[in-house]
Amino acid sequence: MVMNTTSYQTASPRLRPPAVPLITCDPYFSVWSFADRLTDEYAKHWTGTPQSPACLMRIDGTTYRLMGPEPRNTPALTQVALEVLPTRTIYRFVGAGVQVTLTFTTPSLPHDLDQLSRPVTYITWDVVAMDEKEHTASLYFDAPGTLTTNMQDEKVVWGRLRLEDQEVLYIGSQEQNVLQKAGDNLRIDWGYLYAFAGSDAKSSFGPTRNTRRLFAADGGIAADDPFEMPDYARRAGIVFLFPERTVSSKGVSYSIILAYDDQYSIEYLGRKLRPFWRRNGWTAADLLLAAQREQQEVMRQCAAFDAELIGDMTNLAGAKYARICALAFRQCLAAHKLAADFDGTPLFFSKENFSNGCIATVDVTYPTSPFYLLFNPELLKGALRPILEYAGLPRWRFPFAPHDIGTYPLANGQVYGGGEETEENQMPVEESGNMLILLAALATYENSGDFAAPYWQTIRRWAQYLRDKGFDPDNQLCTDDFGGHLAHNTNLSIKAILGLASYARLCVMQGEEEEAQAYRAIAEQYAEQWQQQAYDGDHYRLTFDGPGTWSQKYNMVWDKILGLQVFDPQIARTEIAFYKKMQNEFGLPLDNRNTWTKLDWIVWTATLAENDADFMAFVEPVYEYAHRTPSRVPLSDWYFTDTGRQRGFQARSVVGGVFIKALANQALWRKWAERAG
Repeated sequence: MVMNTTSYQTASPRLRPPAVPLITCDPYFSVWSFADRLTDEYAKHWTGTPQSPACLMRIDGTTYRLMGPEPRNTPALTQVALEVLPTRTIYRFVGAGVQVTLTFTTPSLPHDLDQLSRPVTYITWDVVAMDEKEHTASLYFDAPGTLTTNMQDEKVVWGRLRLEDQEVLYIGSQEQNVLQKAGDNLRIDWGYLYAFAGSDAKSSFGPTRNTRRLFAADGGIAADDPFEMPDYARRAGIVFLFPERTVSSKGVSYSIILAYDDQYSIEYLGRKLRPFWRRNGWTAADLLLAAQREQQEVMRQCAAFDAELIGDMTNLAGAKYARICALAFRQCLAAHKLAADFDGTPLFFSKENFSNGCIATVDVTYPTSPFYLLFNPELLKGALRPILEYAGLPRWRFPFAPHDIGTYPLANGQVYGGGEETEENQMPVEESGNMLILLAALATYENSGDFAAPYWQTIRRWAQYLRDKGFDPDNQLCTDDFGGHLAHNTNLSIKAILGLASYARLCVMQGEEEEAQAYRAIAEQYAEQWQQQAYDGDHYRLTFDGPGTWSQKYNMVWDKILGLQVFDPQIARTEIAFYKKMQNEFGLPLDNRNTWTKLDWIVWTATLAENDADFMAFVEPVYEYAHRTPSRVPLSDWYFTDTGRQRGFQARSVVGGVFIKALANQALWRKWAERAG
């Protein structure tokens, strides 16, 4: 039976991704192609470390490469199409009289936390004759041991097990250093990769370079596992061979399921947390059986989800915007881990990929939040809970919100800036404003302050801090900390003012009307002062004391989305008109100090626009950046607007911020968020 590979097709354009998502489950199980063609080079972990899965197909006695650059003397089947959709990546190859459709499906369906949390990717091949003739075809695929180790020279072990009538192969590091390392440029070195295919597939463990050569030469692989374990990760791998079949116009299909069981995912305040899918006692066997049993239905759901989401984003803001959203979707989710607290409560931990490796960073949650709010507000709750609980502990003695709670995957206390010891190099206004705005956004959607209620004293303390310190921030960092310390930051002041207005709304929901009126009045007073003190003729300043300066006022977007009505709408109109004159080829700089920008903030700024033409005037250069950047890495959110080159960061969750345009459409926001139940 040929699997359904129907996908939503937009007429144009075709985005050339800077890197292509293949296997994207979490910060450790995350494999990408950094090339235009899947056969140009080996796939890599998002950090750039080769992880080297390979695929070959033998058609009518001649072997072709579909994935990977080796064996070098084996020709590549011609890749004719590539499409990145929210949950799927689809390659098409043509040659030797056949068409091959290779699909990577990671069922990252955010409305279903059970499905979202399962570290599973389906790889399928659909082969059909194109010339009205019959052909013979066999298929080879291998998954290397490097998927399970931090370094390529670590040793791995492997084995087989049977699940009902299915043989499953697994491989993992010999040492099994569970939650022993914390850092940024790291890969997992505990848990096990599981792989299984159809019952007709032959399987083995072997030195993958040798097994590839054997298949390329005569279509076979070694009869037995050809070496003793343990062996080095760079050599060892799981190997599958699908025997020769006849291919006609009706087509044939092949399928492999890859899954990764890390057993324990996060250490949170001293306790080891299970992945969310394990919270009710599931084991790897349960995960694998469910993945096999539900494959057809899950793939149907993914196809329908992709079609609907791309359709809605296209209708909202055009095909280029929809393509950016599709590329951002899996990257956003793969920079998180969904774990279960001791009582099964979902906790959603972000990782600052190639930023500093921090876990649960508040000013990463803030730009990512449109994704959470649009697709499942429970994800936002899961991201906020660890910070709220940590900030309520006696060990956090500051009157402002924390920046983080550790270095991934160890969430045992803040490490950024002064940590728990000093206010030096903290982000007090930034993080406090972020938390109040996000809590108000959640409460606005739910029309309830219930989530905030248990943490009310902590929340009140943050509001008091912003009341006293937020309007004219002293020399401190904001989320754009790569720009250095800045005093009198007008965009940071906007965040504080909206944080106070957000707190006032939360007070109403807690029945504290007098407090609500007082803080609402403060926010309105500060907004009037802001407009007077930041004004600089045809725009508003970067700093209150900086005539001739300017910056993106992206924080103001929440005034529009949440209907806070604190700032005069003419401010946004003035800024949008000014920004249109300041753009470079690949987008709007963050401010007057440099040509670099942030991808997420551009879309937030664009959402301030009152018409589609102005919105697209800012988004089209972002599309060109993604399409043409010479930096071939999972989409970087920090880049130069004049060259399109990456300045830093990659594979970060903050690209989920591009969905903020959908939040500005109340009907669309409610449509998507409500499907999560």
